[in-house]
Amino acid sequence: MLKDYGIAPSMNRPGSCTDNAEMESFFHTLKGELLKGRTFESEQKLRNCVAGYINYFYNQKRMHSSLGYVSPAEFEAMSA
Repeated sequence: MLKDYGIAPSMNRPGSCTDNAEMESFFHTLKGELLKGRTFESEQKLRNCVAGYINYFYNQKRMHSSLGYVSPAEFEAMSA
């Protein structure tokens, strides 16, 4: 089915269980910080809420342990 739609499957390398660890961590954080216990009136309101969370909080404000406890925006500014 993936081939029919021109999609390349993401395959884990043998012996490596961490290929999806970053995304799994992100979705765990998203669910815990934004979605847990909330309901949304529509799909569009959910999409807007998630986009705002990613663009304005997760990337601009939230400290990430993998980046030395700075936000991605701060990390990129330090690297430029």
